[in-house]
Amino acid sequence: MPLKYHIPIKSVPSRFYPVPKNILLESEENCLHCARCVKELCPYDAYGQRYIDPISGFDTINNLCKDCFRCVQGCIQGTISKVPNPEYQDLGDSYWTPQIISTTWYQAETGRIPVSGAGYGGPFRGPGFDAIWTDMSEIVRPTRDGIHGREYISTTISLGRKPLFLSLDEQGQMAMPTFPRLELPLPVLLSQPMLATDKPAVRLAIIKAARVLGTVVLLPRDQLPGNWLDQALYLVPQYPARALDLDDPCLGQVQAVELDDYPEVTTAIERLKGRYPEVIVSIKLAADAGLASRCEVLAGAGAEVLHISADDHAQGQGAAQDQHLKDLIRQVHLHLVETALRDGVTLIASGGVALAEHVAKAIICGVDGVAVDLPLMIALECRLCHRCLQGQSCPVDLEHLDPERGAQRLINLMGAWNNQLLEVLGAMGIREVRRLRGEIGRAMFFEELERETFAPLFALGTGQESTERRDS
Repeated sequence: MPLKYHIPIKSVPSRFYPVPKNILLESEENCLHCARCVKELCPYDAYGQRYIDPISGFDTINNLCKDCFRCVQGCIQGTISKVPNPEYQDLGDSYWTPQIISTTWYQAETGRIPVSGAGYGGPFRGPGFDAIWTDMSEIVRPTRDGIHGREYISTTISLGRKPLFLSLDEQGQMAMPTFPRLELPLPVLLSQPMLATDKPAVRLAIIKAARVLGTVVLLPRDQLPGNWLDQALYLVPQYPARALDLDDPCLGQVQAVELDDYPEVTTAIERLKGRYPEVIVSIKLAADAGLASRCEVLAGAGAEVLHISADDHAQGQGAAQDQHLKDLIRQVHLHLVETALRDGVTLIASGGVALAEHVAKAIICGVDGVAVDLPLMIALECRLCHRCLQGQSCPVDLEHLDPERGAQRLINLMGAWNNQLLEVLGAMGIREVRRLRGEIGRAMFFEELERETFAPLFALGTGQESTERRDS
């Protein structure tokens, strides 16, 4: 049995104060100056550790406070109160919510799973990935039995083409060609976010993290670092349509490349494989209308990896912009299953993968792994304010990020995600993440439940239901 995959987690405090969810308000007007102020009874000694940052003027009480409300309830004059922080509520947008951002900050700092002790606090229905409920039937005593670390659970996936059948000659030797494969110990590839295209320090931090994690980084060819040869095993250069140069020295050093899809891409694959047969070729497809049919064509033509790319809100593009990534994944997966091509190709999805649970749910829908981008920026303390895209200065100074420090925060984030993935797999009784692919029987989809429950009722004519009940 191979050694358990281990991610080295190490606490990395934030360079800047995280935006607190609530802020504390104090009024001295009605204070009675009690002999022993209720602030002295704080179980977390938040007031004792409190100070005002001399540079930013930030009051640390808002981050030290654990929202137990003991001081608020204990002050007999009501001079202390907690109110929602408007700056926190303005973080991100409708998809990348303040809760997702603050959760990612916590995981990047500590590497821990954010557990409140009161169970799951999220929605049991909603759009997108929130409409999927995963099976947790194997947890017997969830308050006592920790899944992680108790048994060996593999999270390894393979990138590359797979033979659809096995053929042996008379001597028992393989009578069919073998294909290059790339094993990743985690079903997550790292991808440079659009917000980091002008931030070399962020790019370097992502590459360093990939090296420790044993995964790869998807990077535009023109943005590879100057020392790319030293990092070649962890880089997957991306080439725009019709921009592939077979004389590029990078092609002879990397394990995989990615090409944007275009009508003649199969010809480019043949030329590339003819000269570099050991290089794995990934095709990046926009999640647009006709995606499933296009994947069938490419898979039938010998494509090794198909990368389905949605927008940052996990929505399709173009004519498919009203469809969620999870639905597009299911369409492609089931279509390739029906055409007997699914087991011969690797499927990767990206766009809107914001939480660890999204990784498991995307795999349930049918992909082998995911590529993440924006969560990496958030882990580096990004506020998703998009000031950088407007030519304004970054509020967390990502241009001067220490790559080593940044890499460890990314490692911490992936460590927390990996632990959550292990919890999901263990709770399902699954010991290998590859077995989770397409296992829709281990999940419930809200839209399907709603349709099965209510569609028969609305299909009845007016008064028909009551008549049938009386007849029965």
